[in-house]
Amino acid sequence: MAIFKGAGVAIATPFKENGEVNYEEFERLIEFQIENGTDAIIVCGTTGEAATMTEEEHMDVVKFCIDKVAKRVPVIAGTGSNCTETAIKLSKLAESYGADALLCVTPYYNKATQGGLVAHFSAIADAVNIPIILYNVPSRTGCNILPETAVKLCKEKKNIVAIKDATGNMSQTIKMMQLADGCIDLYSGDDDQIVPLMSVGGLGVISVLANVAPAQTHEICQKCLEGDYETARKLQFKAYPLVKALFSEVNPIPVKSALKMIGFAAGPLRLPLTEMEAENCAKLKEEMKKFGLI
Repeated sequence: MAIFKGAGVAIATPFKENGEVNYEEFERLIEFQIENGTDAIIVCGTTGEAATMTEEEHMDVVKFCIDKVAKRVPVIAGTGSNCTETAIKLSKLAESYGADALLCVTPYYNKATQGGLVAHFSAIADAVNIPIILYNVPSRTGCNILPETAVKLCKEKKNIVAIKDATGNMSQTIKMMQLADGCIDLYSGDDDQIVPLMSVGGLGVISVLANVAPAQTHEICQKCLEGDYETARKLQFKAYPLVKALFSEVNPIPVKSALKMIGFAAGPLRLPLTEMEAENCAKLKEEMKKFGLI
């Protein structure tokens, strides 16, 4: 059984002006997602600014999300780290809180070998019982899970079941899916490549776009799942300019600006992330209007 099919939102974390987590606004954002058809919520990933949270904050946000969602949709907790022991600690806590699955990024900065990746993810998998989604985003981590490594992990560890593919490398993705022969559930990690990845067997997307356009992101995935790739392609093309604007600066800088544009008190970013440049923000606002969000 897949963890989810369709559009999972990589949900942003709203902060107060003093930098504390704004739980009241976070609850509003969770309800907005569920009301608009989001198929899963991924909490404390890159978009959620987990990298600048303390471990205590990180896990408090995970628990809050799990409790507020209350099993209405799956909650997938980001628990990756470049320290294996830390990843294990966070993963075990998320499991104890009732997370439906985990999203574990490759160890950033360390740049582990393929053997190191197998050892790292195997150790996490052995420490928990819930499903794990590998997160492959070489542009951020400097570390790439090769197709053979992903397949080895999914075949050897029963609870490593899926991969969030943000490589932008369709040749690598196709090779992985060919080698996997059905043992890997694939989710796009790039909003501009939902349809291409679903056309080679993907089940959906873990999306930044869904923060502000949950219904539309769900619809792209739903059309793919129904086999209506003609409509899905048109929807993907329509969303493309907005997606480009949402990634005109490093994520989650633009999406937090976009959330403010639709009425959420997303609050500031934590350093070293800074507010969006005025020129890029104006372009984002223009694309938000064209897409019908404001």
